[in-house]
Amino acid sequence: MPLASTGDLVTRAAAARSAVAAFNVITLEHIEAVIAGAETAGSPVVLQVSENAVRFRYGRLLPLARAAVAAAERAAVPVALHLDHVQSDDLLRQAPGAGFSSVMYDAARLPYADNLASTRAAADWAHAQGLWIEAELGQIGGKDGQGGWGGTVRPPLDAHAPGARTDPGRARDFVAGTGVDALAVAIGSVHAMTTRTAVLDLALLKRLSAALTVPLVLHGSSGVPDDGLVAAVGGGIAKVNVGTALNSAMTGAIRAYLAARPEAVDSRKYLSVGREAMAREVRRIIGVLSHTPPDRTPA
Repeated sequence: MPLASTGDLVTRAAAARSAVAAFNVITLEHIEAVIAGAETAGSPVVLQVSENAVRFRYGRLLPLARAAVAAAERAAVPVALHLDHVQSDDLLRQAPGAGFSSVMYDAARLPYADNLASTRAAADWAHAQGLWIEAELGQIGGKDGQGGWGGTVRPPLDAHAPGARTDPGRARDFVAGTGVDALAVAIGSVHAMTTRTAVLDLALLKRLSAALTVPLVLHGSSGVPDDGLVAAVGGGIAKVNVGTALNSAMTGAIRAYLAARPEAVDSRKYLSVGREAMAREVRRIIGVLSHTPPDRTPA
């Protein structure tokens, strides 16, 4: 089927008091696994390509993007393509021609006033191109800015550092000042967690949901336990970003396969095992998100 629009999927999810799952993809196996898992679950899904993933692919966006588009167009469920954590204006401007319906513009490294001005300019340009745009007030904890590929650690500068929180009043002003379509909020999740021990500040989420009229996004969701994800969606999160959980599933399956078969050399054998593990995790997470309680009454 034709590519879906991220904005449409998130808007419908928010209206239905549910959430759409958005999975970061790095390889063709990731893409195939996400779509297979979503098809099994019978659910729409968002494929996310981050700037870090583009950097890993020698800085070239189109090879992975075109693979994602081709796979999405053959999917049995609606699939949208989202360009995630974009800092480069050059990369931002490649999005419309590569099949993306949405971008997450990341000016988190900048002081608040510069973040607001840069995001405002990005939003104006994105809207002129028909793109839906997500932003955040700051960097969610745990990212190094280079995905572990030659970068340096950025110091926590803002509300998305571990232990910090998004202020509802400032979030309201930021959305009004930038014109973005969705906001990623810091309520206790952290990027790249391999343990599911994050504790979300649900009271703050309720205040954010009451203060903002745009859909809210949860980053770093791999570290959130199932009951936390259910509560987050029940509290107003309409888009749930997942990345590390897929990498953990793939790596664990491949590691086990090769440990049991030290003679193995055919990459198709172990990559297929990794792909199947990711597809199961996609289906599991979508299933968790679909069990959201119906009550989302604002405070």
